[in-house]
Amino acid sequence: MRDAVRRLSVRFTTDNTDLPGSPDLANRRRHFAIFVHGCFWHRHANCARATTPSSNREFWSNKFKANARRDRRVVRALRRLGFKVMVIWECRTRDPVALTGRIRRFFDS
Repeated sequence: MRDAVRRLSVRFTTDNTDLPGSPDLANRRRHFAIFVHGCFWHRHANCARATTPSSNREFWSNKFKANARRDRRVVRALRRLGFKVMVIWECRTRDPVALTGRIRRFFDS
C-alpha cells in the first residue's frame, strides 16, 4: 500500500500516534489519513476473512462491535480536524493496480 501511494508521488508519514486512531499513513499539511483495516478485526462486510470464532462467541461479538464503534469515532474525530479519511481493507491490498487506482481517486476527489 505504501508503494502505491509513493507511485503517486504523495508524501506521507507512518508515525502518526498523535492523530486520532494512529492512521497507517497521514500527511498533516495535505490533511489526509489512510487506514489499512484487517478484515477479521474490523469486520469487512461480505468478506471471507471476517469470520467469527466458534468458541466464546459473545466475547467476540462484543469485541467486534467495540472495534466498529471505535473506528467510527476515530473517522469522525479526524474529519472534525479537517482530514480526509480513507479505509483500505486488507483483502483489497492484493491487487496493486486496483489499489493504486482507488488511492488515485481518493487524492483526486
